[in-house]
Amino acid sequence: MSATMFSILQQWHLLVQNKHYPIDLLDIDNEHVDITGVSPTHLMDFPLLINSSDPHILQRFCDIMSWVSKAQYLLFSSIYELERRTIDALRVKFCFPIYTIGPAIPFFKLEDDSCLSPRKINEPNYMHWLNCQPNRSVLYISFGSFLSVSGVQMDEITAGLNSSGVRFLWVVRGETSCSSKLEEVCGNNMWGMLVPWCDQLRVLSHPSVGGFLTHCGWNSVCEGLFAGVPSLTFPLGVDQMTNSKLIEEDWKIGWRVKKLAEEENLVSREAIREYVVKFMDIESNEGKQMRKRVNEVQEKCEDAIAKDGSSEINIKSFIRNISQCS
Repeated sequence: MSATMFSILQQWHLLVQNKHYPIDLLDIDNEHVDITGVSPTHLMDFPLLINSSDPHILQRFCDIMSWVSKAQYLLFSSIYELERRTIDALRVKFCFPIYTIGPAIPFFKLEDDSCLSPRKINEPNYMHWLNCQPNRSVLYISFGSFLSVSGVQMDEITAGLNSSGVRFLWVVRGETSCSSKLEEVCGNNMWGMLVPWCDQLRVLSHPSVGGFLTHCGWNSVCEGLFAGVPSLTFPLGVDQMTNSKLIEEDWKIGWRVKKLAEEENLVSREAIREYVVKFMDIESNEGKQMRKRVNEVQEKCEDAIAKDGSSEINIKSFIRNISQCS
């Protein structure tokens, strides 16, 4: 998880421990909630496990947080430069070393795209398809491998995408009940492609990919950051609301898909179409500024894992510390 998510859970754990919870969440200032080391956070950005009506979910996470004080080290798969304020606050709070070692993704497996590369020759169909698309024209879509979008919402997303005219590569898990229906609806779309799985980091790093419609799982967030791709966020649960907030408000490298009308229980096809068209307009001033910022974030990721970068220094320091203790 991100350091921001960890900080929110840590401080909520203290409320529970001090018997200040349960409380009526609706009584909390809806403008923002103050969390030490975290930028002003709206209630809607809190992890869904906190907003859950099931007290056992929150209690489970509070139990986990209570173990942290017994730790000898704390490692985050994050980049210090992107969560500096939060990491610094945690280092003041805890007496043990805290290390950021992110983005903690298999970037070293990205190979040269030379035509002579064996991987290039035997690459899957979706990579061949991406090779035929214009630069930054494809919206890559994945809602992760754990939570699922409802069938009704999936219908709206499908209709909105098809009417947008935007090229897309969509990872739809084969076991989902609506996968065959999506294949039927999207199969005739010459600008779209459905796959049951893909090498996500390779896809995000492909020059034809210009945006990422994502559920905001932390691994996906880190891969998007490393690839330098802006995100159109569609959080579903757990920590994804908090991660979406980081993308949209803190780093300003993406937008969150929101309901156009408060009375709606889902994001309509009209809203999906409007968001997708606007988000993939790379020539708009807003689009250019967002992509400029995401390139700056990408550079911070690369610097962190480079020689003498923050993540490399932290990994070496961690190894040195545990070696001295053994």
